[in-house]
Amino acid sequence: MHEMAITQQILELALHHAAAAGGGRVTDLYLVIGELSSFVDDSVQFYWDIISQGTACAGAQLHFKRHPARLHCRNCGCDYGLDHGLLTVCPDCGHGRVDMLSGQEFYLESLELADHLTLSPDH
Repeated sequence: MHEMAITQQILELALHHAAAAGGGRVTDLYLVIGELSSFVDDSVQFYWDIISQGTACAGAQLHFKRHPARLHCRNCGCDYGLDHGLLTVCPDCGHGRVDMLSGQEFYLESLELADHLTLSPDH
């Protein structure tokens, strides 16, 4: 159900940026979702189709881009990704003390208006 709240925030952000650019209909939104994020594309799309009705974003196409997870070993400094989608200890030294560098993101990367203007909001 957390997809509903984040989808509402994406709608508000898109409407704000569209209005700031002089208004117009939003045709496309480009969303970045981290590999470790619990957000489900289909759920975001489902809520989007409902809550965007009657707004300048109605009918806008959502484009999802998954961002890979990257980890940093606190012991040896190695940066690495997931192993077949699973969190693992450091492949170089075997320690489990790691920092998450990326993979939990969820943000609006850009949006397009009907006149083909592309906006890239700060995220």
